[in-house]
Amino acid sequence: MAKQDKKLYDRLRASGLRKNAARTISEAAGSGGNKGKKALRGAVADLRGVVGELEDRAKGGPAKRKATAKKAAATRKRNAKKRSNAAKKGARKRAKA
Repeated sequence: MAKQDKKLYDRLRASGLRKNAARTISEAAGSGGNKGKKALRGAVADLRGVVGELEDRAKGGPAKRKATAKKAAATRKRNAKKRSNAAKKGARKRAKA
């Protein structure tokens, strides 16, 4: 087992991180080598991703995207109807001539 940064481990556990993840991160920070730094950067990137997802959900991201998608679909449908009516009108006019 690698040398562990006990203060970091306690801080991570207090913030709600699981024991295994907290131990891995604190050992990577305690080792100080290149391998440890690389593992630490990876863990930080993973945690940032989780934080970003949580912030998105807190701001109503999925619901907002769903509403926006519905609006976009309605706009596409409306524009398609306009094109269809214009094409039909042109066909009728050409048939008369």
